[in-house]
Amino acid sequence: MQYMYAALLLHSAGREITESSLESVLSAAGIKPDPIRVKALVAALSEINIDEAIKTPMFTAAAPYAPPTPSGPVAEKAEEKPKEEEKKEEEEDLQGLSALFG
Repeated sequence: MQYMYAALLLHSAGREITESSLESVLSAAGIKPDPIRVKALVAALSEINIDEAIKTPMFTAAAPYAPPTPSGPVAEKAEEKPKEEEKKEEEEDLQGLSALFG
């Protein structure tokens, strides 16, 4: 992670990202640079337009979960049951009120 931050610091300063400049930044931060990692990072960044990479989002927001809705004959049966249950609940509610007011 420190290597990437050093590379971004060099980029934001308008300096070329080379092995020696990257090692200098890391050394100035008190980090002993690993020459293999430095060489690999410089090689990888040489093929990348850093400005474009910064502008593009790495993660996109996921669409909210919507449970699937049944269709066909199963859906028709599922729709009929709640209507019958609603009627029963209404009748029970009315019976409960009549018990209160007797």
